[in-house]
Amino acid sequence: MSNFARTNLPTLKKTASYYLVHITVAAAVAYAVTGDLFIAFTLSLLEPTVQAVAFFLHEKAWERRTRPSAIGPMVTAESTLCQ
Repeated sequence: MSNFARTNLPTLKKTASYYLVHITVAAAVAYAVTGDLFIAFTLSLLEPTVQAVAFFLHEKAWERRTRPSAIGPMVTAESTLCQ
């Protein structure tokens, strides 16, 4: 696990930084809309979690859509570039 962290340290740092920026912006927007700090922080933590689940489901649907079928060949970016 430490090798994984060491190898991916720049990406992990960037991800953590983006997460903090996302939380801060979401909290500021939620506070501006609601005027309530508790609700603002709750929403700012809830929204990224919902986004992560939505992204996972989107990825699964995308994989299913681009999976090769028995009917015909899969269209990929590489195959369209060769035409």
